[in-house]
Amino acid sequence: MAIVKEISCVVSTYTNAQGATKNRYQRIGSIIQTQRGEMLKLDVIPLREGGWDGWAYLNDPKPKEYQGLPKDDDGDIAF
Repeated sequence: MAIVKEISCVVSTYTNAQGATKNRYQRIGSIIQTQRGEMLKLDVIPLREGGWDGWAYLNDPKPKEYQGLPKDDDGDIAF
């Protein structure tokens, strides 16, 4: 099964060093290609102050090297 799109939504805001307000996003699931067509897989329901408004972004999948936890040169998870 191949990931067609990643699904993310705004879960909070923050102020950067320059004083600009920015959105913080969280990946909540994927659209995957199956033998019977595309399927939606939600991994989490986002929690947000005031409740989630139901809107989400569909983005192209990130390359494999950017997915998951950071790893060191040996391939182990860096802590």
